[in-house]
Amino acid sequence: MKIFEQMRSALTMIELIFVIIILGIVASIGAEIIAQTYESYIVQRAQYRATMKTELVLSQIANRLRYAIPGTVMAENGSSLVPITDINSTTSNRLQWVAYDGDSFEAIGSSGRQPGWSGFCDIDASSNSAISTPGSNLGLASTIITNLGGSLSNAVLYFPDGSSYSVNGGSGESITLGSTIPSGSRIFERYKLAWSSYALVCENGTLDYCGDLYLYYNFTPTTGATLGTNKSLLLKNVYNFRFKGSEGSLRIKICKTELMDSNTSEPIRACKEKVIF
Repeated sequence: MKIFEQMRSALTMIELIFVIIILGIVASIGAEIIAQTYESYIVQRAQYRATMKTELVLSQIANRLRYAIPGTVMAENGSSLVPITDINSTTSNRLQWVAYDGDSFEAIGSSGRQPGWSGFCDIDASSNSAISTPGSNLGLASTIITNLGGSLSNAVLYFPDGSSYSVNGGSGESITLGSTIPSGSRIFERYKLAWSSYALVCENGTLDYCGDLYLYYNFTPTTGATLGTNKSLLLKNVYNFRFKGSEGSLRIKICKTELMDSNTSEPIRACKEKVIF
């Protein structure tokens, strides 16, 4: 019995050329898909970064503004500050307010379980130079304020009608005033204690571009006070910072530019808004 082996020739040159061409087409398509996928990933990552950074900054701003004393929120209008409700926010790059001392107000001392200041005033026991505030531990308030970089002796006491009086110090349940309450002026049952103003300011920008958004802090706790030197960078490359106050609420909008890894790619922009009551 004979075994016949059938011999088959290898690929011809034409067939080999066709195979190479097909492989080249497949490779080019695959490379394009990979490039598009990577580019999409880069864009989504930049969008995510811009969104997250903007949301975090808005949360920080909201936490600060929740301590704002009513009537002290001001906005820059040219070279002066005006109440937030009197300004078109498209022309302002500065938002400023006086914040009451939430840290020592919410703190509880180990002795007597009293907060730094209670916010309540005993009218009968108070005078035009000293406020009796039952349930307070002014020593604790002084310690907390000092640790935060302020001083109780530079604080200001605010009544609900908007009147304010400088504080000279305090101990126990008594606040010593630096400015005497005028005769005939009313002493209210409630008050707020403030030792710092705060401001959001656009710097390094242009007329239509915010630039870098800074938070100023630890300066005189009076309405429209001059900015101090203490500041912290909140967000870079902010191209839109807008705010508007209405009926006890404040709407803030921040738009950020996130630069891409490649210099030839268009930057990514993300905008977020938050309403603070």
